[in-house]
Amino acid sequence: MTGFDLAALLAERSGERYALHERHLNHQLPRMLRTLGFDKVYERAEGAYFWDAEGNDYLDMLAGFGVMGLGRHHPVVRKALHDVLDARLADLTRFDCPPLPGLLAERLLAHSPHLERVFFCNSGTEAVETALKFARRATGRARILHCDHSFHGLTTGSLSVNGEAGFRDGFGPLLPDTAVPLGDLGALERELARGDVAALIVEPVQGKGVHEAPPGYLRAAQDLLRRHKALLIADEVQTGLGRTGDFYAHQHEEGVEPDLVCVAKALSGGYVPVGATLGKEWIFRKVYSSMDRVLVHSASFGSNAQAMAAGLAVLSVIEHDQVVAGARATGEMLRSRLAALTERYELLADVRGRGLMIGIEFGRPRSLKLRGRWAMLQAARKGLFAQMVVGPLLRRHRILTQVSGDHLEVIKLIPPLIIGEREVERFVTAFTAVMDDAHEGGLVWDFGRHLMRQAVANR
Repeated sequence: MTGFDLAALLAERSGERYALHERHLNHQLPRMLRTLGFDKVYERAEGAYFWDAEGNDYLDMLAGFGVMGLGRHHPVVRKALHDVLDARLADLTRFDCPPLPGLLAERLLAHSPHLERVFFCNSGTEAVETALKFARRATGRARILHCDHSFHGLTTGSLSVNGEAGFRDGFGPLLPDTAVPLGDLGALERELARGDVAALIVEPVQGKGVHEAPPGYLRAAQDLLRRHKALLIADEVQTGLGRTGDFYAHQHEEGVEPDLVCVAKALSGGYVPVGATLGKEWIFRKVYSSMDRVLVHSASFGSNAQAMAAGLAVLSVIEHDQVVAGARATGEMLRSRLAALTERYELLADVRGRGLMIGIEFGRPRSLKLRGRWAMLQAARKGLFAQMVVGPLLRRHRILTQVSGDHLEVIKLIPPLIIGEREVERFVTAFTAVMDDAHEGGLVWDFGRHLMRQAVANR
């Protein structure tokens, strides 16, 4: 034994956290957190809450960008990980067929009755990379279609189908791709008519801006794709496992059966990175067409025992505790409470979403006084007002949220799926107080002036 003591190391060096990041990691992260007033020090976490050193609790309405579907440190997932470590399994030998991957695949496919096989990897972007490769191999075509404003990951393949130029700039050349507007069947059909499209990849509810595919679009797109012998890939990395009030978001529309489905995030239980690409039998047989091609697509840490155990525990909790139905009911409660405020606040333009994936959009006010302030913010940088709301929610009300994308006046709520009426009440009360302050010209605008100065300085 080396005498390594993790608790002692953390006790000794924890106060250096921001300095360590500045010296050795992404040096812009500490700068950004300090600018936004997000440079908090959280000591511990459980469920939907964090606590700081003074014992103050913070409500988490971000869930680690959707990773913490069951909240932090769920006891069932913790026990499963302790059990798998204590079992000392012969893991990742590469030349056996351990039971846990098969069991997790079986459990996932039970929620995906039109799909037959699963590939396990380590993240959402790897799940998307897998889907892109499988689609190209299965169809013999190279071009992938994606939707404007999409987000599918940041590795080279997934970046090729990322609808945000800010992420793509400086990293080309990328894979052959074409963006089409979400919901525009005419644009989709024109691209398919060229005969070189392997697949369309789509988020049933886009994470950026929280825009849902229009009713009927996914089914109609599926029909067009099949007519042109192309595939439908559903990116459910954020929307899957109950986030939108069904196990998958594409299940809200009858008859939609994607050829490939990508999941990750919440499947991890917040502990061990895991991703999965589910697909049809014939696609997998095209990829793994002979014994010579048995490892033509693989992942070194894919199907590791800890990740598989976490995934099995997560699905067990989702099924036993009726988490999907709970997310649907709580999400409707939260969305309806917030939507009712649109008549009260002229700066509040829209509240939309499904289940516990909700977008709160702000827009140009009617009154002359507020219109002038709004115009100043927009001139400095679009998206500052949404950040003006996010900042006080954290600093004054101890609620963690996020702006739903660069240059967007939208806050996205993706809390742990286990929240209930207590958390809904706390958020709505705090949000109402911040909006009251904004309409009365209070401290929210002082924070806005700070953000404007930073936006101008960073140009």
